[in-house]
Amino acid sequence: MRREQSLNPNPERQIDMKFMLAMNHRGNGAPQILSWAKDDLKGHINYMKQFATKLGKQGELVAAEGLAFPNEAKLVKANPDGTPNTDGVFPETKEFLVGYWIVEVETVKRAYEIAAEASMAPGQQGKPLHLDIEVRQVMSAPPPVE
Repeated sequence: MRREQSLNPNPERQIDMKFMLAMNHRGNGAPQILSWAKDDLKGHINYMKQFATKLGKQGELVAAEGLAFPNEAKLVKANPDGTPNTDGVFPETKEFLVGYWIVEVETVKRAYEIAAEASMAPGQQGKPLHLDIEVRQVMSAPPPVE
């Protein structure tokens, strides 16, 4: 299993918390981004690249990835013998994860600020999308078992 490596250029800086910022697509079918004009799509992608680069230079970015659409997803469950059993694609999905960032920051407030900036990614005609970005702390250890 691969362990995440921090992109923090300043290893002396104390990092207290790690968060996952998840960008979801709401609605049925393919994301509307597929119908955008070429320049709108380019503007959106450039924003996301510059955003990730900036977070990396600030020492806050651990990982960032866009994900394939749900029509390429498989649900996997082990058969009784432990071999994989795959199920479907899920075109009826109402909401799905399109991408995420893992950030290391000193406060939850900073995680919220980063999420708000991601939320402002441009859409058609460069207008901010005001995307919903889910912010969840990455646990540093499992919860205590009593």
